[in-house]
Amino acid sequence: MHPQDIPFDPDRLAPGTPTRTFVDSHRHDDATTLALQGGKYPDVCMPLAISQIEGWQKARTKLPRWAAIEGIIFPPHLALEQCSSDVTAQYKARLARRLTDNGESCQGCFADITGGLGADFAALAPLFARAIYVERQQVLCQCARHNFPLLGLGGAEVWHADAVEALDRLPALDLLFIDPARRDSHGARTYAITDCTPDLLPLLPTLLQRASHVMVKLSPMLDWHHTVECLQQTVEGCVEEVHIVAMGGECKELLLVLSQRHGDTPAILCCHNDAHDFRTTIGSETAQTATPTVADATEAAQAAWLCEPNAAIMKSGCFATLCQRYPVKALAANSHLFLAHEHVDAFPGRQWPVLGVTTLNKRQLRQALDGITRATIAVRNFPLSPEQLRRRLKLSDGGDIHIVASTTARREHILFVCGAKGSAT
Repeated sequence: MHPQDIPFDPDRLAPGTPTRTFVDSHRHDDATTLALQGGKYPDVCMPLAISQIEGWQKARTKLPRWAAIEGIIFPPHLALEQCSSDVTAQYKARLARRLTDNGESCQGCFADITGGLGADFAALAPLFARAIYVERQQVLCQCARHNFPLLGLGGAEVWHADAVEALDRLPALDLLFIDPARRDSHGARTYAITDCTPDLLPLLPTLLQRASHVMVKLSPMLDWHHTVECLQQTVEGCVEEVHIVAMGGECKELLLVLSQRHGDTPAILCCHNDAHDFRTTIGSETAQTATPTVADATEAAQAAWLCEPNAAIMKSGCFATLCQRYPVKALAANSHLFLAHEHVDAFPGRQWPVLGVTTLNKRQLRQALDGITRATIAVRNFPLSPEQLRRRLKLSDGGDIHIVASTTARREHILFVCGAKGSAT
């Protein structure tokens, strides 16, 4: 029986019960191996125990604050997989504090109408005098009622209800949070905003009536330009801020702040990558027609530093603003690589010193790679994969040399041979 098919009963995981004792004793062990030993522990509900062990092991890295608290109960795997991490949840809390001007004091009312595991709710709820968690799955509500007091949220209200149905019962809110499910009825991932559950667009007018601000969490795979366009067509001027949140070099989520604001104030676009924020506005440079300043052939051949924007900026496409704010030029409009004459202070991404530039001409390659037997290889807008290029160059993986292959504005294939002593922001 799969763990998620086991009827959830918090009493089975109460302190001193055989299942809880087993979980506490084996939380560091391999769950697959333990699952095969069920016959040795007849008093233990093994599927439930395995689900808790797997949940705790996942939470150690994703939700370390939760994992450090004795007695936390973890729901079925999918809820833990889809929830925010501690880091991204705290980013939302900082954003909410600014939007509601809460400072450190609790005031106002907040609701999360797609509660899930409750990671975002637990981060946001302490900012408000009243916090309402809404979730349609009974098992998640049971987990929430058990976990929230352990997390210091004893006053949180847990509503077992559908998000849409709960809207009519909610009081006036300072902040409403919604994270539409991004899987269809068959469990397949969905990425279009209209394919999420609940469908945000028909609900949008009601959401904006219920709350001063609406915060929406969406998949980082969505085209944020198209998403903003759909929302603005539904309620003109509703998009106040767009946040592209990246951690560890990977885009984690797309956050939108919506309100019934009026006027011509441009919406904010924030590219957050670990501790670095890159801010601009929507509607001018960030239009899809905007193009960065492109280096000519001489500048490409004489580049001293190669720069690669971080994941959030890559997702945003704010390359024209990048060229305006920093002394860099794009290798090509679609290369997503930038060139500089010297190291660029505070550049939002990685930088490598360029040791040599070469085409795929055999003679040039011999000169540029003379004495090099190992290198890390990356490609951007290039016809070969890293492994195919590695075989062609006859280089082993690793070492202190970083080779980046791309295509210039003149459609010439080019290789940058770089040192490893770069920097990242």
